[in-house]
Amino acid sequence: MQNDFNFCPNCGGRQIQNVKMRKWLCADCGFDLYNNVASAVGLIICDDKGRVLFERRGKEPRKGFLALPGGFVDPDETAEEAAVRESMEEIGVKPYAVRYLCSFPNTYEYKGIVYKTCDLFFTAKLPAGAELSAQEGEVTAFDWRSVQNERELSELPLAFESARKTLALWLKENHQ
Repeated sequence: MQNDFNFCPNCGGRQIQNVKMRKWLCADCGFDLYNNVASAVGLIICDDKGRVLFERRGKEPRKGFLALPGGFVDPDETAEEAAVRESMEEIGVKPYAVRYLCSFPNTYEYKGIVYKTCDLFFTAKLPAGAELSAQEGEVTAFDWRSVQNERELSELPLAFESARKTLALWLKENHQ
């Protein structure tokens, strides 16, 4: 799938071209618009039994699949700030000990538009006795799952491949 414009957003001309999914260029006025990668965050949060917290997605893309808590980074926000904000929005709890783990590229298709993302993943902890509260419209349920080996990881119906790659790395680093 390719993201295309029918008209130049600057002059309205019809000579707008998609140049290798890197940018759009208008031959009529010289306008160019870069297709920059969006930043997104995800959190690996474990309970005292070592299970990982997953959300059941309440909307597309991949509605009904499991995802790590997280979302897009807002303008003028650090990835760490986004991780805390997204956790508070989606699960209703402010995490602590938020530590960077890794990043992976991802493709996020939404309403016919393909967004290329760089997903930044963190580990984090929740305060003792924290009660989860699902963000309406975004999260339909929470699911604590054991992810102690490759077999358990392979059985998870994950929404995004970047999360699968992150959990594989996390497993390798923490369960060898």
